Amino acid sequence: MDTKKRIYNRVKAHLALKQIKNKVLAEHLEVSPQTVSKWCTNYSQPSIPELYEIAFFLNIDVIELLEPMSSFTLQK
Repeated sequence: MDTKKRIYNRVKAHLALKQIKNKVLAEHLEVSPQTVSKWCTNYSQPSIPELYEIAFFLNIDVIELLEPMSSFTLQK
């Protein structure tokens, strides 16, 4: 049976590219590491202001944290 996982943000991918641990981002944003983990697994989503803070911290454009509409669904 095919299962699909929805991908709404690319926080995990950009943290990996920059070799930054979830805990470091959590400390910067003053949120729990569990919150960042939920964002990375797309279990929950950061707010728009949080997305901007994440982008600023990672030195990227906020749009880079978001998947294009056509690739929201990936095969598991």
